Amino acid sequence: MRILLPALALLAPLPALAQEDHSMHDMGSMPAEPTPQDHAAMGHTMPAAQADRAMSMPMMRMGGSDHAAGGSGTSLLPLADGPMRGVMLSHGDWMVMAHGYVWGAYTDQGGKRGSDEAFVQSMAMLSATRDWGNGTTLQLRAMGSLEPAMGQRGYPNLFASGETANGVPLVDRQHPHDLFMELSARVDTQVAPGTKLFLYGGPVAEPALGPSAFMHRRSARYFTLSPIAHHWFDSSHITYGVVTGGVQAGRVQLEGSWFNGHEPDEHRWDIDPIKLDSWSLRASWSPTDRWVAQVSTGRLKHPEATHAGEDEQRTTASVHYSDGTVSAMVAYAAKHRLPGPVLSAWTAEANWDVTRRHSLFGRVENVTNDELFPDHDSPLHDRQFRVTRLEGGYAYRIPLANQTELALGGSVATYLKPGALDAAYGKAPVSYTLFARFALGR
Repeated sequence: MRILLPALALLAPLPALAQEDHSMHDMGSMPAEPTPQDHAAMGHTMPAAQADRAMSMPMMRMGGSDHAAGGSGTSLLPLADGPMRGVMLSHGDWMVMAHGYVWGAYTDQGGKRGSDEAFVQSMAMLSATRDWGNGTTLQLRAMGSLEPAMGQRGYPNLFASGETANGVPLVDRQHPHDLFMELSARVDTQVAPGTKLFLYGGPVAEPALGPSAFMHRRSARYFTLSPIAHHWFDSSHITYGVVTGGVQAGRVQLEGSWFNGHEPDEHRWDIDPIKLDSWSLRASWSPTDRWVAQVSTGRLKHPEATHAGEDEQRTTASVHYSDGTVSAMVAYAAKHRLPGPVLSAWTAEANWDVTRRHSLFGRVENVTNDELFPDHDSPLHDRQFRVTRLEGGYAYRIPLANQTELALGGSVATYLKPGALDAAYGKAPVSYTLFARFALGR
């Protein structure tokens, strides 16, 4: 296996264009080809035939289409978000891309139930794609994380809830991701001009439910902490057992999944039992290259360990926008416990690359949560509270060699909540987070 220097040259960011300095999560089609002058300025040479090959490789779409970029699983993002970037390798008829990140972070979550902690987040992904001819491609993906090393309790995240550690429900903390985040395959075949069928899945994959997971959205590129609405929108992005079939016709994608509805258990180093007991449906539409909208619903069997025996009907809708400089998402989700209440959540987030070096980002979340007091003896146990988190931040981006980037920055968050929570959380908690993010692929 050898490094494909022409592909690396093609992927190198153009110094004059901030909108082409994209996150390693950005998955879509290639941008306009650099000119010979651009390559000369970067010290690269690229024969025309090799440039044409790199430009035409189907893997650069990462499951997207001619009108939308690929997000996590089979989800779509605006084509204007641009391509996923990383180190390109070739081996025979296969093209391989490697990318990932490591965050070094410190957070101080305010109020009486907050705590401070330094921690490390990580992710690495390999994708390999082969064109079989006649409009058929095969893609293999493997993604993993060393976050289990931080311990079962993860990191502080005020008003977050979901999953368990040592048998105890996690509240005001975010659990770590599993070692195995994705082990999947996807086959696409063109059946008519502008129309293709696809089959996706594997022992660890993501069903067709919700928007692209937060780690893969450019609008969430520099948020260190996970959304407190994570378990409303994208908690199924690591699922042990998924089969998805779909069709892309022009700017519309329709798909359905059969999958394991149970969230990953607290043993993060292994692969959970694989089973197919739940279903979901999703429709996505990209009216222009700058917009993607999706609606989805799914019936999940026993998804949460803290609500044993309860199924869930989860419904989401989202709209994504990108012009290459500003990326944004607005989303709504409702999870209906069966039997049980309907709990809703809203999220709005945006990232603005002000210049090639400077980025601003912000997020507003509004969540109805009944898991903040898991102790059955508490008078607030099982009570629903609507909480809003408002967070804003800044990142200073330092492009490095070979498709790497170091970003330094931080964010501040404040909260709106009912007065009944003042005794537990304090009247006006404020949190802040500092980070250094090293990414292979931008």
